[in-house]
Amino acid sequence: MAHLTLEEARKQLGEADEAFVTLFAHGSLEIEYYRPVGVDEQTPHARDEVYVVASGSGEFINGSERHAFGPGDVLHVPAGREHRFVDFSDDFATWVIFYGPEGGEKVAKKKLTPEEQMAQFEEALKEEDWGHQPC
Repeated sequence: MAHLTLEEARKQLGEADEAFVTLFAHGSLEIEYYRPVGVDEQTPHARDEVYVVASGSGEFINGSERHAFGPGDVLHVPAGREHRFVDFSDDFATWVIFYGPEGGEKVAKKKLTPEEQMAQFEEALKEEDWGHQPC
């Protein structure tokens, strides 16, 4: 079991020569701690991600949307989408959680009504070759 603390994340980032450090990985799950200085120069990622703001404030550009953010806020970015933090305070830092396959999670299909389900079933019955010989 992983137990990650903000104190340990800050310590490990201080020892790294990057704006981020990977703290935990299991299967498709990867947890990082990210603290850009001055400018956020990241590019779109191949997997879905979630940010949990640890400290600081600013604005977040997520595709065509722009939102103010602060400590405790949770921000989701689908795989491949342009995004970045702007106008952020000097103490800004965030947890980054990557998950799922490259290309992102599949979008759930619309839930069908019982009538739509029956229509799909009947259509499938018409298309199925049941192996019966005509009489």
